[in-house]
Amino acid sequence: MNQQRPVRRIVTGQNEHGHSRIVEDGILSGLTVAERPGFCATSVWATEGTPAPINGPDIVGSLKGIQPPRSGTVLRVVDFPPELKNTQERARALKSVFGKLFKDADHKPAPGQHPGMHRTMTIDYAILLSGEMVAVMEQGEVIMRAGDVLIQRGTNHAWSNRSGRPARMAFILIDGKTSAT
Repeated sequence: MNQQRPVRRIVTGQNEHGHSRIVEDGILSGLTVAERPGFCATSVWATEGTPAPINGPDIVGSLKGIQPPRSGTVLRVVDFPPELKNTQERARALKSVFGKLFKDADHKPAPGQHPGMHRTMTIDYAILLSGEMVAVMEQGEVIMRAGDVLIQRGTNHAWSNRSGRPARMAFILIDGKTSAT
């Protein structure tokens, strides 16, 4: 069960005279998995191409997985329940999340790594909205508190909520590529 407030999306646009107005205001449905109660991933908006078409259509419904569209972006709000204490249960729950919701992530944690380790070919702006999260890297980790921002640049990483309370993060994923050396 999602313990966080639902995500409300408000979208602006223009009328026939070019005046700004609200064209949508509503609650979004998030994606959940039964094996991880309290986990909810809500895709809020996505764009195709760069520069993004300002008056482009709402393509959120066509998104599959974690990755944004080619040369595009996706804004997603994710609710993280407290991490399960039992290591095997935690691994099963995270495998289910990646197996059902985020099949396109490179999710292959090595022995001894956090079972949520994954990688995407994206630049991610990860903004902690509420609660506390630990950003886990292959070497080291950092505690994030509400208002902190992490710039994730295509690295293997995991998210761990060790606080005992729900946490909410906003992620802006931007399609990326590796630099030529």
